[in-house]
Parts: sequence; C-alpha cells; structure tokens
Amino acid sequence: MSTLAARALRTARLDLLPLRVEHAEEMAAVLSDPVLHTFIGGTPATPQALRSRYRRMTVGSPDPGVAWLNWVIRLRDEDCLTGTVQATVGPSGHGSLAELAWVVGTPWQGRGIATEAARGLVDWLGQQPVQAVIAHIHPEHQASAAVATAAGLMPTDEWHEGEIRWRRPGWRAITRTPGARPTQR
Repeated sequence: MSTLAARALRTARLDLLPLRVEHAEEMAAVLSDPVLHTFIGGTPATPQALRSRYRRMTVGSPDPGVAWLNWVIRLRDEDCLTGTVQATVGPSGHGSLAELAWVVGTPWQGRGIATEAARGLVDWLGQQPVQAVIAHIHPEHQASAAVATAAGLMPTDEWHEGEIRWRRPGWRAITRTPGARPTQR
C-alpha cells in the first residue's frame, strides 16, 4: 500500500491538491468555525498547530501498510481553499480498505463542494487497488450523510465509536482487522 500516494485530481469546479505544510495558514482560517467540530470533536486549530499536524500527515503513516492520502479542496472560480478530503487506505481481512473523511469550511457549505470532492475521490479510488470504501458518520450529521449518499455510499447496521459505518455498495463488505481505527491526527 505504501506506493499509493495522493496526486492532484480535478473535478468540474474543484482541484484536489495533495496536502502540503504550506496550506496550514489558509486552512486554519477555512476551518476556524467552532461549529465544524460539533460532530468530530475538538476545537479549531491555530496555524501553528495545523502546520505541526500537516507535517506529521505529509510524512505518512508509521505503518508501511497504511497510506495516508490527504488533499485540500481548491474552488477554482474563487481561487481559494475551502476544505479537505482524505482517505486512509490499509489492509483489512480481504484486501485494502479506504476510509474517507471530508470537511468544508462554513462559508462554502451548501454549495455541493464536499459532495463533488468526495465523488472525485471515490472515482479515483475505484481506479486504485482498493477493495472497499467506507466512511464513519455521526447519526445526527445529516449534511455528511447526504455527501456520503451522493458519493455512492450507503449506511450499514455497523457502529464504530458512536458513528454509523457507511459503505460503497458493489465493493466487497470488509471489516477492518482487529485493532484501532487508523487516524491521521
């Protein structure tokens, strides 16, 4: 899995750009609304804290079998960053599993940006050596559930840490090997 790497992706309105430490300053402003943390926890990060986090994330997972793939979302018409999308790809019981996550800053929400970015990522993952695509979504986070649905994921009856597991139908149902869910914190 270590050969899988984020590369620039293009959708109708967006550029998904591989995450760089230099994105931290602009992304700190994009992600500064405390409301964004309602379902995921935490508080908005300072530019310094994001630089540190992005440094860790761009180095990659300490597990050579896990790929941390991270992009910032650039809205071309406005020439600005609007959020992030990511996939943690690693082994599971029957092949590789991609776990998706996305966030779009409050000023850009409701414009289909998260949906377009998630669809673009799922389409790209469909061309990679990935056997399953999942996301974990808080049961009350209707906007994120709408993004997952638009990206072709469906809710399952599985729960993980208070969130519902969503899975892309048509891809094999895979459960992660025992252990903690990978994160990119």
